[in-house]
Amino acid sequence: MESSALIAIAVFLITYAFIISEKIHRTIISMIGAVALIAFGVLDQESALHHIDFNTIGLLIGMMIIVGITAETGVFEYIAVWGSQKVKAQPLKILIVLNLFTAVASAFLDNVTTVLLVVPVTLSITKQLRVNPIPFLISEIFSSNIGGTSTMIGDPPNIMIGSAVSDLTFLAFIDNLAIVSTIILIVTIAIFTFIYRHEFKTSDELKNVLMQKKASEEILDPILLRKSLFAIFVTISGFFAHQFIHIETATIALFGAFLLLLITGEKYLEKSLEKAEWTTLFFFIGLFVIVGGLVDTGLIALVAKKAMSLTGGDLNTTTLLILWMSAIVSAFVDNIPFVATMIPLVKEMGNLGITNLEPLWWSLSLGACLGGNGTLIGASANLVVAGIAAREGHRISFMQFLKIGFPLMLVSIVISTVYVYVRYLM
Repeated sequence: MESSALIAIAVFLITYAFIISEKIHRTIISMIGAVALIAFGVLDQESALHHIDFNTIGLLIGMMIIVGITAETGVFEYIAVWGSQKVKAQPLKILIVLNLFTAVASAFLDNVTTVLLVVPVTLSITKQLRVNPIPFLISEIFSSNIGGTSTMIGDPPNIMIGSAVSDLTFLAFIDNLAIVSTIILIVTIAIFTFIYRHEFKTSDELKNVLMQKKASEEILDPILLRKSLFAIFVTISGFFAHQFIHIETATIALFGAFLLLLITGEKYLEKSLEKAEWTTLFFFIGLFVIVGGLVDTGLIALVAKKAMSLTGGDLNTTTLLILWMSAIVSAFVDNIPFVATMIPLVKEMGNLGITNLEPLWWSLSLGACLGGNGTLIGASANLVVAGIAAREGHRISFMQFLKIGFPLMLVSIVISTVYVYVRYLM
């Protein structure tokens, strides 16, 4: 193995060890790891920048600005009061409703966009009822990733697979993934409600206070709200249309953000930029570069090819291997470069005697999307939620998430295994 590959592995493992130990802030250690790869010559600066997914970074910045300004209107508090009153301020029912909303929204919006909209509402509700917000936030991470699995536009791996394989249409993704995603969502919410059932206790007094509030009084600036809703409508419409107008989601989100700044005035510019989760953004930048080192040295491709050679070209074995390998790897490595590596390898399987590649594509999708629930760094939405929670004084540690996230991710992959085997391999 070349020295550059050994350095890439060493930097990757050391970085992850520090992230898990939480001795140093994950943003600091990821950026040091990224710079180390450049300093040791594994990547030059230009190739390092090439590995940064600026579509993800731009999307995050744009939506953070929009949500930051929208929060000034009081609309999140309005939604929190209105929604809570609809379910009689019962914390357990609120958790179920928020998770169902998160899953459905994530099927048609980017996961990050969804959690940026849902998390402020969640924090407002839990603050008013004085219940622990962590179970709500962790379950919403799961629901966003599960919901995003069910459509072609819900999660980046699905977008990549749909773009690479012309036969896999928007409706094909729904037909093949919506059912299993729904089953996994129901099981996941049920497990969360059982595990955290003792965390949902609040007083009748607090519930009565919430029930007696007038939701309309929470709106602080109706004019700003109308402007914000207009910008959100333009942005979300762009997300729905982006595959037809061929404009990336980052461009759409940034357009929506600066359109909102244009119609609201400069007074919100600095305030909205201050509220952006810069620690999360720089963590992503460092992580993209570190994973880029594994890609450029051929390590990800090597692992994938070795795994493929173990199956001997058998459809059943190959399909299930792709499902489980995608899930495990995507829990620890960003799924975008992994899927980018796997797409040509799956296509190559067609030249090696496997005539029906469809089960392989759905296994890759399920594994890559659901695997993101395995660790706190497995998917973009996970880190965004953790960043917002930390800013509000509610820290979600790597190990805290891992203890519930990895076992629940394995449950979802077991369900997916049964589904894939029954539907495609029997």
